[in-house]
Amino acid sequence: MVRWRDCQSRLAGMALGLAVLGLTGLSGSVAVQADEIHVLNWKGWGTDEAFALEAFEKQTGTKVVHDYITSYPEVFSKLQTNPGYYDVVVLNAAFVGKAVEEGLIEPIDTSKLSNFADLYPDMRDAPALNIDGKVYGVAWIWGGTSVTYDTTVFTTPPTSLEVLWDPKHAGRVCWRDDPEDSVRFTALALGQNPDKPSDMDAIREKLRALKAQIKSFWKSEDEWRKLVAAKECDLSIFWTSSAEKAVIEDKLPVSYIVAKEGAIGFRDGLVVPKDAPNEKGAYAFINYLISPEFYAGWVKAGGAPVSANAKALEGLPASSLTRQVLSTPENLKRINFKGPISDEQRQDYLDLWQETKAYFAQ
Repeated sequence: MVRWRDCQSRLAGMALGLAVLGLTGLSGSVAVQADEIHVLNWKGWGTDEAFALEAFEKQTGTKVVHDYITSYPEVFSKLQTNPGYYDVVVLNAAFVGKAVEEGLIEPIDTSKLSNFADLYPDMRDAPALNIDGKVYGVAWIWGGTSVTYDTTVFTTPPTSLEVLWDPKHAGRVCWRDDPEDSVRFTALALGQNPDKPSDMDAIREKLRALKAQIKSFWKSEDEWRKLVAAKECDLSIFWTSSAEKAVIEDKLPVSYIVAKEGAIGFRDGLVVPKDAPNEKGAYAFINYLISPEFYAGWVKAGGAPVSANAKALEGLPASSLTRQVLSTPENLKRINFKGPISDEQRQDYLDLWQETKAYFAQ
């Protein structure tokens, strides 16, 4: 069956081809065919930055159309119910294997990506993105969730997650209202594997010990920024890239640490769905997203996590917290990148977190 979108594209191409015949003899240049790709991502997560959309369309003639998600399960739902619609999808590395199992994404032909060789080998070759000898996800960006602190309160940065439980900071901790982060961080504090905790009873008791510490829970970046601006939080569990954004945009007196017990890291990859209608445009956009040019623009715009491209990171200013704290060799060793968890685990974490919050409310 011929898609209406394909017919439109072919007709547009014929019209442009006729126009090119009349122009190339005058200018010696070849016009780029106007086209579009459909991208699935979180809103405000890099791919929809105004500078990026403008630069990519100017370079390629391809318009980028976005659709947004609010959870990773929604990615699978959209790919299953809209086959042959999306061209590029941003997917956490922990979910790539599941997408492969369900036949939702295609292997990547890395020979079509001129920037692929510049990716850090440990990011580029991560088992989560490379399955059965084939590349299914292109390493794009990574970042962390860690402990942030008020630099006017802490003249010396804390070094341990135990600072969150220190009675000296009772009523001054702002915690993310999220079951997975809550269990993972508590597991780290107890020396357990955050992907596969060995003692959930110990985690339950450790979480309950936070009762006197908690000032407030937050769910969104905006909530956290308002709490910090109001001097409500001396310590927080927060996203490193968003903390840096708050320093740049709001001049908030915060920094963050990679504690001796570790921090939680994420890795996002770029995948091409099965039967992507504009594969050529998809590869062009992926290659642009992993380029130093794109990353420099995102850093300037604010809120950029860490690029998987080594050359891109070389361009970070010396003042960058990402460069000073997160991407140093000694701290990189302590970052625990999220692995996949089962649906049963996810439900257990949710049940425990709801039980903990009920205990706090007593």
